[in-house]
Amino acid sequence: MLGKFLSTKAVNLNVGLLLLRLGIGLSLLVFDGYDKMMGGPDQWRATGGAMGNLGISFLPVFWGFMGAFTEVAGSILLMLGALFRPAAALLAFYMFVAVLLHLNLPADSPSAGWSGASHALELLVVYIALILTGPGSYAFRLIGKRDMKEG
Repeated sequence: MLGKFLSTKAVNLNVGLLLLRLGIGLSLLVFDGYDKMMGGPDQWRATGGAMGNLGISFLPVFWGFMGAFTEVAGSILLMLGALFRPAAALLAFYMFVAVLLHLNLPADSPSAGWSGASHALELLVVYIALILTGPGSYAFRLIGKRDMKEG
């Protein structure tokens, strides 16, 4: 029975994209985004401070909230496949900022350097790949049939 379900390359691709969207989205939502969102202004200030690596040092609470919101809302949109490419682009930017944060930590910090940045770098690559592939056929579309054309 499973062989019939996975009988074509298109089905394999779309099921694979669905599993990737659900796995990555749920993981980021549950293990990172939810805690940051519920952490409140102190957590948001700490998270938003990472924008200093881009030369943006004003409003760290705002940037931290936006980062937490991106993790939560972006993960939900990613799982649904709705507004997919904008959500994946925001998540990719968020991971880019996280990579810069780890690379700019003091050398004696346990999460400094490339080994500390590896998880964010891996997710950055995944989000860029998802931007290029799109959500696949098993996605909730907010815009309609015109949006369903891939390419």
